Amino acid sequence: MPSVDAGGTDLYYERGGSGDPMLLIQGMAATHLAWGRPFLDLLERDFECIFYDHRGMGNSGRAEIPFTIVDLAEDALALLDALELETVHVVGISMGGMVAQELALAHPERVRTLTIGASYCGGADATLMDPQDLGLLGEAWKSGDPVQVYRVMWELNLSPAFRADDSNFVPFREMAESLPAPAPVIYEQMRACSRHDTSERLGDLKMPTMVIHGTADRLLKAPNGEQIATLAGVEPQILEDIGHLFWWEQPERSAELIRQHAMATA
Repeated sequence: MPSVDAGGTDLYYERGGSGDPMLLIQGMAATHLAWGRPFLDLLERDFECIFYDHRGMGNSGRAEIPFTIVDLAEDALALLDALELETVHVVGISMGGMVAQELALAHPERVRTLTIGASYCGGADATLMDPQDLGLLGEAWKSGDPVQVYRVMWELNLSPAFRADDSNFVPFREMAESLPAPAPVIYEQMRACSRHDTSERLGDLKMPTMVIHGTADRLLKAPNGEQIATLAGVEPQILEDIGHLFWWEQPERSAELIRQHAMATA
């Protein structure tokens, strides 16, 4: 399995497609499988996509705890260095969008374009999930029943319209249970997200930036995306009645938005 040394942690990665390089950064509790093949297949028509597992997740090596979003951004930079990629388009969603923010702010010369999806920038005006939803997730984890966890994550991540067809749950569950996602690492990711704050710095972003957010997002509600867009000085792409995993619900539309954004600078 391909991996690189990122500050003492082996990061598992995959790459596919052809064209300008595009780094895809996943969110909390997710592995590289969470991108889903429909979405990746569409992007790989125009870009060489590089996607990986965060430290401690999936096929990557163990994570030293504690760590921060800045640490995860340095992991992403180490991956670019190891693959000898001078500049890339960056797509980060959820926690990955927070990592992408820190990467772009600290190393703007490495980022051709930036896409931030279903994410959060911290600060006084930002909001995390509702306490009742957080409690629902906590109870599922405490149960020790993986299927209960997957069902709660299914409810919180996808819109009611998408969940109305329960056959959609089958690939979601297969994705969720295919690779290790250790609870201590997920808890540390959650703590790192809660401490993340780029709200005073997003105006410093100089590269072309796009923000995507669904209005049915229960993990990180749509006002978070609107806040990021306002601070970055861009118009957000708001997806009506779409949940947190917008690229899972609408792979064609999501890939096309990202393609147009990245190729506009060519």
